[in-house]
Amino acid sequence: MGQVLEKSGRIIDLRSDTVTKPTPEMREAMFRAEVGDDVYGEDPTVNRLEELGASMVGFEAAVFVPSGTMGNQVCIMSHTQRGDEIIMESMAHICTYEVGAPAVLSGVQIRTIKGTYGVMDPAEVEEAIRKPNIHFPRTSLICLENTHNRSGGCVIPIENMKAIYEIASRYGVKVHLDGARVFNAAVALGVDVKEITRYCDSVQFCLSKGLSAPVGSLVAGSKEFIERARKARKLLGGGMRQAGIIAAAGIVALTKMVGRLKEDHENARILAERLCQVPGLYIDMKTVQTNMVVVGTRGLGVDGPDFVAALKKRGVLCNADLPHRVRLVTHREISRDDVEEAARIIGEVAAQLREERSS
Repeated sequence: MGQVLEKSGRIIDLRSDTVTKPTPEMREAMFRAEVGDDVYGEDPTVNRLEELGASMVGFEAAVFVPSGTMGNQVCIMSHTQRGDEIIMESMAHICTYEVGAPAVLSGVQIRTIKGTYGVMDPAEVEEAIRKPNIHFPRTSLICLENTHNRSGGCVIPIENMKAIYEIASRYGVKVHLDGARVFNAAVALGVDVKEITRYCDSVQFCLSKGLSAPVGSLVAGSKEFIERARKARKLLGGGMRQAGIIAAAGIVALTKMVGRLKEDHENARILAERLCQVPGLYIDMKTVQTNMVVVGTRGLGVDGPDFVAALKKRGVLCNADLPHRVRLVTHREISRDDVEEAARIIGEVAAQLREERSS
């Protein structure tokens, strides 16, 4: 039984929810999409997607962008001036995985605050806001991230977002939400997504992760803000032409795929519970809130990349995001049976590695 996966060629891909492929309904919608020139505002399918996305997150308008990173950077460019300072959690995606883009593209510097499970203390945020002084940069933006990727998909409580938003408003500082997986956060909290996005001035959310569209994100905000964001998108080379072909899949993602995210969360919880029983592996169950499971490998005496390599030989794919930490992500293409099989294989690989290091 232990070799069935390898012989069949079956791969259990837990690297990320970005590996999801479009559903048959998405492919059909893409095939039949009515298109036009989006830069001229003439692509009816893109226009429908933007109107739908803006309505779902409670904003006046939205703009379709190729990626979440571009969406975040478009927002930073539209909220700030060169020489400003922006505040975010120390492990935020924007300052960890976006190639230094705020400095390169917007000419702003980042001031970070160490959070707990991705959650910043509002008092520390307020203290970090620069007061008027000729020596200081201007604080113009606070960036939040919900769910928080590097913390293992943790949800930022709405009360925390509200407190930070109210502080920002008192100081005339804008708030941007990196909501790449904000629908996961809404499902986990059991609330309408607008209950989360009401505490920000702009939001970026991905269509191509758990929602399974092949490409694309939306940026939402006020009409005036989106006018600036649309120009920033053009500057970055994100002005797409007959983009309705990919926007069509995004419409299906928003109308059909949000509700099923709960299944991914349930599968992640089961996977974590199984792996908690494996000697040498460590999981902080407080972080298993959505569709991610972060596994510590230090107890095995094995670093993350070596553990990832050993699992790959057995057909389980995952990523090491820290020297002794591996991340597993559930998604639409991971079934309950896949979770059970992955847990079994991970347990076997861990046992083999423990034996090798004790001999």
